[in-house]
Amino acid sequence: MSKGPGLFSDIGKKPKDLLTKDYIADQKFTVSTFAGPGVALTSTAVKNGGLSTGDVAALYKYRNATFDVKVDTESNISTTVTFTEILPSTKTISTFKLPDFNSGKLEVQYFHDHATITAAAALKQSPVLDVSATFGTPTIAFGAEAGFETKSGSFTKYTAGVSVTKPEFSASIILGDKGDTIRASYLHHLDQLKKTAVVGEIIRKLSSNENTVTVGGLFAVDDLTVVKAKLNNYGKLGAVLQHEVIPKSLLTISGEIDTKALEKNPRFGLAIALKP
Repeated sequence: MSKGPGLFSDIGKKPKDLLTKDYIADQKFTVSTFAGPGVALTSTAVKNGGLSTGDVAALYKYRNATFDVKVDTESNISTTVTFTEILPSTKTISTFKLPDFNSGKLEVQYFHDHATITAAAALKQSPVLDVSATFGTPTIAFGAEAGFETKSGSFTKYTAGVSVTKPEFSASIILGDKGDTIRASYLHHLDQLKKTAVVGEIIRKLSSNENTVTVGGLFAVDDLTVVKAKLNNYGKLGAVLQHEVIPKSLLTISGEIDTKALEKNPRFGLAIALKP
């Protein structure tokens, strides 16, 4: 694939991941293993309050095709089939879920040195069409996306964004919610190994004049342990401790408290992921 500006969904992804990824509020246990050449099996159990769920997934890779099948505790079967290079510089992704026969979706991505274009359509009688385009370079990218509902003839979404990415920082501005929300974010790495970083995000809702400001950080205690924390202007304080118990196997502990209402019960999460 071309090393171009990336997908539109990549704009603002790095700061967002640092502020959201691994901040969990449930108990999760995941075991992964290899069942043969190109075949990976993953079993996941999740407990959220008094509700327990789980799924089993199988991932199979063969040449330029990847098949990902997941079965959950309610006997729903989710399948994702990905083909690369059917046509030069393209990726084709097909998803569907059984027994919901109207859940199918087909997406085609085209990658170029200075542009990335995606088109996706729901496989049903009155599909919703999603189109996005990104132009620029791996350093500076401009992009937009839109969703169109064929049945009503109306736009379901339109979003635009710009990002600047360098080895030491990533900055982005996104205009979303049909022009009603502005999201600006900035991530800065404090060392060359990217083991220490600070991040900030401002979200402004134009219709209500509401601002949400979140700051956070990442610090590697050692080669096996990482600590993350975040705080917003509403007093929500979150923290994550992640430790590599054995190679490729992670223990994650997460917590969140409301510093302006300490009488409320804090939220805690625990995840264990075992990989071969």
